[in-house]
Amino acid sequence: MIALGKDARALGRYSRHTHQFEVMPKAPMAQWLPDFAAQHNLGAIMAIAEHHLLELAPLKGMLGDCTVICPAAKALDLVLDKRRTLAIAATLGIDVPESWLPAAGEDIPAIAARIAYPVAIKWPDPNEVSPLLERHGLALEKVEYADSAAALLAILARYDAIGRYPLVQTWCPGVGLGQMLHMHHGHATLRFQHERLREFPPSGGVSSFCGAIPLNLHAAQMAQSERLLQAMDWQGPAMVEYRYDAACGKYWLMEVNGRFWGSLPLASHCGAQFAWETWQCHAGHGPVDQPSPCQPSPRQRRARYAIPDAKHIVAVLRDGTRSLPARLASAVTFIADFLDPRVRYYVWSFSDPKPILADLLNVISKIVR
Repeated sequence: MIALGKDARALGRYSRHTHQFEVMPKAPMAQWLPDFAAQHNLGAIMAIAEHHLLELAPLKGMLGDCTVICPAAKALDLVLDKRRTLAIAATLGIDVPESWLPAAGEDIPAIAARIAYPVAIKWPDPNEVSPLLERHGLALEKVEYADSAAALLAILARYDAIGRYPLVQTWCPGVGLGQMLHMHHGHATLRFQHERLREFPPSGGVSSFCGAIPLNLHAAQMAQSERLLQAMDWQGPAMVEYRYDAACGKYWLMEVNGRFWGSLPLASHCGAQFAWETWQCHAGHGPVDQPSPCQPSPRQRRARYAIPDAKHIVAVLRDGTRSLPARLASAVTFIADFLDPRVRYYVWSFSDPKPILADLLNVISKIVR
């Protein structure tokens, strides 16, 4: 396997599964990938980042005998636009949060005063707006939160100079539920689901600690997730993310991740091999018309993203709004999880230890710099 990384410190180069590593040229893929594929006689190529998928999609059928394993450009654009994703979901009867996309010329303060709080603020299409933000020296924030009109207006004012604003969504209670499916010819050939147990930041963000959920739970919602991906004409792996409130039994759709997601290691540790399923189906070796009759029975494992999880507990301990006993209980749980035999890690593996060592060296180097 040939691994391509943006720089020489990419973790993929250290994996025992990597036979050759190359640093990707800075130029657009269309300028160098056809020659690279021919030179190395590639049979297929896959990507994990959204911006690389966007570059790969137009190259389908243009790399000779090399199969580009990537969703179609039309479906990819649909998934990356959160507003369009939520609109399709609503037509299928899937609950979605109330949303508002502020526009230049609107009476933004008046609208901000009327909506319900707290709210989550995120860009509807981060890849599309990223170059504009970069040109104006603005950071691309994955998600932010506001608990009042004043807090929301302070965030929105940051973008007055570019005349573009992120999507504002009503915050939904509950826990994060991720339903992962691999779609092939309109059917799910592999399914898996997990619950977010901890996130960083704690108010909602990256999944830092998560646990597998048996497929007999949330089965009706899994069927809804499959219908959503069918409606979007999706091919390949995707994670449909919800907030699930057990108190009222409701699921609110947050977004669809049309790529390999951050918590993918948990699925792999539980026997749901999405990368292999993608290769098998889309490189011409897997099922063509029918979904796989075999679904893995996930081992009830958990997975930890160590550094964000450490940041999570630090944020909890510093949170003065929580009682001292609650903060201490969280710290005890955090430590006890290191002794839990069910727990695996996003990067660390006994069978492939070099990536974690490289990751630690990268962290130390960043701190020193």
